[in-house]
Amino acid sequence: MRGVDVIPVAVEVVVSGGLPGISIVGMPDAAIQEARERVKAAIRAAGFTVPNEKIVINLAPSNVRKTGSGFDVPMAVGILAASQQIDPAWVKDTLYVGELSLEGRVRPVSGTLPCAICARERGCAFVCAQESDPVPLEGVATFSLRHLGQLVQEGGAVRVLSAHDSAPRQAAALPSLDFSDVAGHEVAKRAFQIAAAGSHGLLMMGPPGSGKTMLASRIATILPPLTEDEAIEAAVVHSVANEPIEGIIAGRRPFRSPHHSATQAGLVGGGNPIRPGEISLAHHGVLFLDELAEFRVSALQSIRQPLESGAVSLTRADGNVTFPARFMLVAATNPCPCGYYGDDQHECHCTVPQIHGYQNRIGGPLMDRIDLHLDVRRIPPGRVLEAGRGTSSAQLREAVVRGRAFAAWRRAQEDAVGTHGSRSPLETCALADSARQFLVSVAELRAMSGRAMVRTALVARTIADMAESSEVLEEHVAEAINFRVREGVGGS
Repeated sequence: MRGVDVIPVAVEVVVSGGLPGISIVGMPDAAIQEARERVKAAIRAAGFTVPNEKIVINLAPSNVRKTGSGFDVPMAVGILAASQQIDPAWVKDTLYVGELSLEGRVRPVSGTLPCAICARERGCAFVCAQESDPVPLEGVATFSLRHLGQLVQEGGAVRVLSAHDSAPRQAAALPSLDFSDVAGHEVAKRAFQIAAAGSHGLLMMGPPGSGKTMLASRIATILPPLTEDEAIEAAVVHSVANEPIEGIIAGRRPFRSPHHSATQAGLVGGGNPIRPGEISLAHHGVLFLDELAEFRVSALQSIRQPLESGAVSLTRADGNVTFPARFMLVAATNPCPCGYYGDDQHECHCTVPQIHGYQNRIGGPLMDRIDLHLDVRRIPPGRVLEAGRGTSSAQLREAVVRGRAFAAWRRAQEDAVGTHGSRSPLETCALADSARQFLVSVAELRAMSGRAMVRTALVARTIADMAESSEVLEEHVAEAINFRVREGVGGS
């Protein structure tokens, strides 16, 4: 595995005279070196014979370090083919992957889906464990190998493989969530609707118990399902991380909510071997960072570049590894250490330096990259019991789907005249003259950066798409600025 890509490895086996034993070369790691005992035990348990000769196994290309236990099955099959215990033709144009138990059972390994994609690209058949992730791909013959003994039957050598299930297994049922469960907060629901329609980042700031987490946990209910290509891209990342992919294959967008104690490697990826982080596991989905100001400063700043580029590149001594990370960021934080700065019902006991220091942990550059800033206040006690009467997820989703459909139509029209890829983001927004002048005047008054201006214009473009307007009007810009310039809890 190299990021989410697979480097095919040729497992070459030679059985020759010499002291009996298995020698593995080609830069294998400890897990592969230990496979010698697993492979020998599995071959015997499957009814075959381990050759009483010297066996040399080469993993080519030899200049790439090999990791993981997925080489057990190809090494065992190579030994059986080299010793003529199975037909050598069975290893031709076939990609094997799987771990072996001592009794010969084939166990699944991480990265099954990208391995299947690699097999399809090389025109190979693909053989994996029966319990492996489903492979919802066309153009690749995929087979299940439950036990090494399936490669032989009494009366002759016959390969017995069953077609691997390409249909996703039933995903675990999620709790029924709906925005109607949230009493009040209609302005916040509108902000979530805009964010979902344009995949914009959103930051909520408010006191404890104001409903920030409750709102964020329901955003997935207004997002459209994954397209087929998006589902495959997201499922590949989860397969590499050995995470379930059934829900993603079924079209459910990933929703990741790491704890604020997460490290930088946990957020952006890392480790040995390199594993995708939470921002990559949220690819084509939502990354929710609760208690944003409590995260490590270095971890927060590390997500700035992926927010812009949609990918994260990790540099190591042996090269760069790139993971996709096109996610929608939703964050929530308290305005101060005690949480009650600006609250009408609780007195804040924090000093001004404490308040500024707490909010500055997020950092201006990251704040500048978040499109929608929202102040969330606690609702009156009398309205708490009105849950179930507010705007529902179905009502919010209707405008989200309409806005995305209109945006797709608009881009198709631009592509038809050849202007979509040649214009700057501001030009694609199609701002009316009055809207442009209004945006410039507010930017001068608020000292907005160039990035903030562009992102505000893009939010206004999303609002116009939801209204099915080809031109961005002044009212659209005004609503976008209203969600960009904060005047409530926590100050501006």
